[in-house]
Amino acid sequence: MPVGDQAPAPRQRRDARRNRDLLVEAAHAVFGEQGLDAPLDVIARRAGVGNATLYRHFPTRAALVDAVFHDQLTDTMTAGERARSAPHAWTGLRDYLGAVFTTLAADRGTNDLMTTRLPDVEVLRSVHAHNRRTVELLLDRARAEGAVRADVTTEDLLFALAALGRAVPPLTAATTTDAWRRPLALFLDGLRAAAADPLPGTALTEPELDDVLAEMGPHRTRTAEDTRTREKP
Repeated sequence: MPVGDQAPAPRQRRDARRNRDLLVEAAHAVFGEQGLDAPLDVIARRAGVGNATLYRHFPTRAALVDAVFHDQLTDTMTAGERARSAPHAWTGLRDYLGAVFTTLAADRGTNDLMTTRLPDVEVLRSVHAHNRRTVELLLDRARAEGAVRADVTTEDLLFALAALGRAVPPLTAATTTDAWRRPLALFLDGLRAAAADPLPGTALTEPELDDVLAEMGPHRTRTAEDTRTREKP
């Protein structure tokens, strides 16, 4: 094999793996503290590596976010599968939203991911699609069971949950870690079939909901290419 084609030495491979692990660990901490708009050079410094090392492992912010939150996000899909198989739709919906909000309260980075839209994060697309389908299935079943008001749509529910979810970090910071349970319980009570007044106006469409969620995010003007261009050293 020509010298230029030789594989990296074992020491180099170990160092590369170690650097990647350090970056993921540092990113999880920084995103959790500051949200997904945290400067990438702060993450590199916390990991004890240079910006060039960060970009070798993660060319875009989206790639880093995917690595940091992959397992945490797939746990949400597991909770959705459990909810779908619940014997009563209302119980499944209540328990599923409780699991989702527990995740939202974990840190600011996870909250940003779950309540807004971030382009090019592969696992996030899957989680949002799975979440939407879970809510849709449970609402359909709950309406058929007479447990949920007939005029609420999937988009109504997803928008309200995103808006309430965005309030979780400041709420828990100012009070207690489970303070979100009270407003979520109040919201769920408004979904009951016995709710008094019909909803005014018209429900959001799915594209309109996507637009609203994109505008809610701290990264609303950021694209993957823009991130890479502006933040490279």
